Amino acid sequence: MEITDDFKTKVVTALLEARANFGGSDAAFSKQQGINNAVFSRLKKGELTGLIKPGDWRSIGIKMGISPRGERQMKMAITDVFTTIQEDIEFCQNHSKAMIFVDDCEIGKTVTAKYLCRNRMNCFYVDASQAKTKQLFIRSIAKAIGADNIGKYADVKADIKYYLEMLDNPIVIIDDAGDLELKAFLELKEFWNATEGFCGWYMIGDDSLKYLIEKSITSKKPGFRALFSRFLSSYTRVTPIGKDDRIAFYRNLISQVLAVNMTDKTNLDSLVKKCLTNGTSGQIGGLRRAQSILILNS
Repeated sequence: MEITDDFKTKVVTALLEARANFGGSDAAFSKQQGINNAVFSRLKKGELTGLIKPGDWRSIGIKMGISPRGERQMKMAITDVFTTIQEDIEFCQNHSKAMIFVDDCEIGKTVTAKYLCRNRMNCFYVDASQAKTKQLFIRSIAKAIGADNIGKYADVKADIKYYLEMLDNPIVIIDDAGDLELKAFLELKEFWNATEGFCGWYMIGDDSLKYLIEKSITSKKPGFRALFSRFLSSYTRVTPIGKDDRIAFYRNLISQVLAVNMTDKTNLDSLVKKCLTNGTSGQIGGLRRAQSILILNS
């Protein structure tokens, strides 16, 4: 697929906006984005040709929320999920604390986390589903914050602690944290201890994250009770448990997301009803289903 100058310009604009929200050096920012510092310097000057491979343009664009194919991007809706996660992250970042958000799938947790990381100063996103092992997890954190992620394991960890200490009120968001292997999960306790008082931490997941923590505590696995205590020994949740309350919550959630993404809202109620109906299993359709229905009815 051809990478157009228009797409490149949008990506560079997004990069410069992201740079404004990063308190480290240009060199560290370039590492974070996976590009050469000299290349980033030329991009800032307006050069576009012959600097980045097409595949890398696409990767950076997707990371910045820009589709290389020009597909319609879903606009961010200020839902209860968004507001709760935003408030949690503001608290953790401003006070260098740690919290855990555990809730249903398909309610906008990941979209919210990525949006906030793009729009908050020194807010970093790590996708644990792509870095389940201890080695991959640590190197993913390093890359996310702009530290050197290549080298000896101990050196990478030391660099992470150093870089976080150099930044003003950083926060690291670990998404799909329940996918981590136990040894990788426990690395968070070391990082919390090393960054206490100057870095916030926030874990996001579904019931698998809660199960991993509680099973490990019940089994008396070393370090897990201490780790949980550092994350306030509790979970944040938005979705109600009761059936009627859940349906009302999902109806409101889906309505809010569809409303900001529809020009003509004539069919809003009927589309929401389609989203809530999900076969014979009784499971309520979430935001991925809502996005698909919106595309089909565009």
